[in-house]
Amino acid sequence: MVDASQIKEHMEVVGADGVHVGKVDHLDGDRIKLTRKDEAHGQSMDHHHYLPLADVASVDGGKLWLSANAANAGQLLQEKDGSPIEDGM
Repeated sequence: MVDASQIKEHMEVVGADGVHVGKVDHLDGDRIKLTRKDEAHGQSMDHHHYLPLADVASVDGGKLWLSANAANAGQLLQEKDGSPIEDGM
């Protein structure tokens, strides 16, 4: 597992394929809370989504790299209560 102290606010989150997935809002226990809005990438969610820290492959080059590629990253996302999100990303 990645060292959580390496994860910083507004760090870019990318899939294993290097494609943008989101940005870190902050750590919330053993999960990463993503920002709701990422205007540079045209993302605007109505509420925050979360990623389990266990799904992070590494922190490298100022980016948080997921174990899944971006197309599959939506399956990793969770609601605040830990349930999977209904419609992916």
